[in-house]
Amino acid sequence: MSTEPMHDIAHLGHLELLTNKMAESAAFFIDVMGMTVSGREGNSLYLRGWDDYERYSLKLTESSTTGMGHVAFRTWSQQALERRVKALERTGLGIGWTDGDLGHGRSYRFHDPDGHVVELYYDTEYFKPEPDQKPYLKNQAQRYPARGINVRRIDHFNCFASDIRANREFFEQNLGFRLTEQIVLDDGSEAGMWMTATNKSYDFAYTKEAHGVRGRFHHVTYAVDSRDDVLRAADIFMENGVHIETGPHKHGVQQTLFLYVYEPAGNRVEVANAGARLILAPDWKPIVWTEAERKRGQAWGLKTIESFHTHGTPPLPADLKKGVSE
Repeated sequence: MSTEPMHDIAHLGHLELLTNKMAESAAFFIDVMGMTVSGREGNSLYLRGWDDYERYSLKLTESSTTGMGHVAFRTWSQQALERRVKALERTGLGIGWTDGDLGHGRSYRFHDPDGHVVELYYDTEYFKPEPDQKPYLKNQAQRYPARGINVRRIDHFNCFASDIRANREFFEQNLGFRLTEQIVLDDGSEAGMWMTATNKSYDFAYTKEAHGVRGRFHHVTYAVDSRDDVLRAADIFMENGVHIETGPHKHGVQQTLFLYVYEPAGNRVEVANAGARLILAPDWKPIVWTEAERKRGQAWGLKTIESFHTHGTPPLPADLKKGVSE
């Protein structure tokens, strides 16, 4: 008998990004990415894409290091939150309850098997636009800012992990995420996973950390409406002196058109026309990519740039940096 699917996670809510160059990082997200400030508290700045329905989707926090502070998912209900907390506490990876943060209520934090900090919450604050932000279209969260790239919403994130299989099973068994695509190497080990709690083809991905270092961050992705917007983003990045790591190009896995850059502190950021593929089948069978298929490169044959497999935040420890393009 098959297990009834678990539908307690509603969607990706927000991500906290750590920066040791606060002023420069803030300018990047506001002026280049076109995001809107929706709050300030302590050493953190809260930012949003123009159609994020919650108050913010990015918490930018001043720090002595870089990487992901935490990532947060909203549950379908308070009862769903409590069910997931009970399951997570049995894993021994729970951190505990918090009193919440700007824009949302109590939350529960835990580690995944690789040490990343993940948060679940339900009570939230919808974004309320100021008069000069109020859109003409009532079903739109905010007036189009017409500034920089004008990213629309948070789409997904990617973390490095030292053990992909352990993380996949953790998110499947304790949180109900579905695997949509994965990379399995010739030796049977898993090198990448793409998982969803929604009808999007993925809400997050984990890819193999090449050095066995736990808890590193790969990138956060903001969505724009079309491929043309991704191409325009490339022009805007260049006009603002932002180095493009790779792209615009098309991924083989999940088929998004992508463009990767580093924000001033070194965290990787992606702009993509995400959401083109939807997973509507309740009995979806995960797509498995082989080692040989991945060696073909991206969708149109472009070899994946080496830094994509090695550059992450925080930087590698000094004893591992030698000979590695970071």
